[in-house]
Amino acid sequence: MEVDGSKGNMADSPTNSQQTVSDDDEIDYSVKPEFYDPKLDDKDELWVQKRRKGHTSDAVLSCPACFTTLCLECQRHEKYVTQYRAIFVINCKIDSDQVLKQNGPKPIKGKSRREASSVGGETLKKVSCSACSTEVGVVDEDEVYHFFNALPSES
Repeated sequence: MEVDGSKGNMADSPTNSQQTVSDDDEIDYSVKPEFYDPKLDDKDELWVQKRRKGHTSDAVLSCPACFTTLCLECQRHEKYVTQYRAIFVINCKIDSDQVLKQNGPKPIKGKSRREASSVGGETLKKVSCSACSTEVGVVDEDEVYHFFNALPSES
């Protein structure tokens, strides 16, 4: 290919992908980047152990949409194996505007209406991921978090 009557020799000048330093001199491509730090895993493990204070957990829970960590210490539900409960959570926000009522047990025959209503339903509030606002569970009146939409990983 001729430009202005002269032949260009491609072997003489490196292409952009062959340059070892970027055009703006900010990135040095001659040094391979380190994407994995083996010491970082050990530091992360110590941080988690310090937060748990020696307690064990059935799983570490993450948001299903953005993978933000929601809980480091939780207990798996006995009957519903995809649900977890926890007391200490991180990166969660309680939606006080959305209150749910859980129906209580049906009244027992022979009890007055007043006695049956004292059993009543439990008030639950929706819990969302603080990073992306995905609904991940509910929190009850005793401040126990019940996660039904979270990704578990081994702890």
